[in-house]
Amino acid sequence: MPATALDVIVVGAGTGGMCLAHGLRRAGINVAVYERYRTRRDGLHGYRLGIGPTGNRALRECLPPDLFATFMATCAAAPRYFNVLTEKLGQTASFALRTDTDPINSERAVSRMTLRQVLLTGLEEIVHFDKTFTHYEQHDNGTVTAYFADGTSATADLLVGADGTHSAIRRQYLPHAEVRDAGSINIATKTLLTSRTRALLTEQMLDGLSLIFGAGGIMGVLHVMRFNWDQHGVVKPGVGGTDAELIESWPGLLYDNTRDYINLIIWSANRRFPENVMELRGEELIRLALELTPNWHPHLRELFVRADPGSCIPIKVATSVPVEPWKSSNITLLGDAIHTMTPGRGVGANTALRDAALLCRELTSVRAGEKSLLQAVADYEAEMLPYGFARVADSLANNGTSADDPLYRPVLGRLALLAARGYFSVNSRVPPLRRKFVEGFYNKRGAEV
Repeated sequence: MPATALDVIVVGAGTGGMCLAHGLRRAGINVAVYERYRTRRDGLHGYRLGIGPTGNRALRECLPPDLFATFMATCAAAPRYFNVLTEKLGQTASFALRTDTDPINSERAVSRMTLRQVLLTGLEEIVHFDKTFTHYEQHDNGTVTAYFADGTSATADLLVGADGTHSAIRRQYLPHAEVRDAGSINIATKTLLTSRTRALLTEQMLDGLSLIFGAGGIMGVLHVMRFNWDQHGVVKPGVGGTDAELIESWPGLLYDNTRDYINLIIWSANRRFPENVMELRGEELIRLALELTPNWHPHLRELFVRADPGSCIPIKVATSVPVEPWKSSNITLLGDAIHTMTPGRGVGANTALRDAALLCRELTSVRAGEKSLLQAVADYEAEMLPYGFARVADSLANNGTSADDPLYRPVLGRLALLAARGYFSVNSRVPPLRRKFVEGFYNKRGAEV
């Protein structure tokens, strides 16, 4: 088959959609991205993503080499430990993690806002902001037109829905695909890392990722995010020459207000929260977090008190119900638009990046004349659906992500809490189990298995 010209529309400038756009651009495929937010600064609060080997691999495959290097330079310091704590800051377990020197086989701590600015770099002219997708039309000549709320439209050979959990493309294309409430709610807070807030943490908490098993069915996680630039956006002393040059020459920092911070999130079953929790913001949410954690260690409660009210948000956890394969066409989906999963451990982001790299390879084969477009889309979906929904199931198995978790039951919850703490304690103390646990820590982030 001869080489084929190809035009692609991506709706959604999130992690997966932008990774795909970079890959397509490098492959010589015409691509345009349409994003509902008004500017590149809108829509994100800068919370942490854990990018593991699968995500690193996809980014290296799709991004230009210099931009992948910028991605690595703009990550926060990688966690050195995975800690399991009680709400009183008692240490149940601590696992030493890999260093971040390997560009692929490492755990990278990434600010969502910073990653967004990295992925927008170099594609400014093809990303169209303030474009809310409304519907599409497929045409007899094999093209598809996307329509937007401002009255504009765009036509291409392929429409890719990368528009997240509430995907308007999925609702039209697969109206039977269901996204369910998982039955749990998060309150996410962000506190500036200062000399005072640093003093509230142990060294292993400062250098680690800490899971908190609280009594009474309240779970938590604490991340410390430290970047290569200071509170003024100036490269810190001691940062390597290459990284310093990449950051100083990177235009994305002009749009990114991310600075060193502590991310503390708590979650529990829906019934523990007031009915209007999703309408609460700022100080109201901080007060609610304090009400839910009256017996937590004073240092953790002080982090809530010192949190930035403007970045405090409630998150209702949702999960996709697996769907049967459908007849492929010139419309497809990636990331949360097709396999929404719970937010724990960064599995969703890594899986979206895996989708992007896979779809890019398939569309590159169309560009090279090796496959038809419909065959490439079918091959992508045949591979993506099984691993995507396997990761959905994995994410639901994480502690406390589903309201059905025994941790939330009045009496059984105490036994479940003891069992969970015992599991981590044993795994941290027995060397073969400890090694296996650490391997699994990396392998589950959208793992290619």
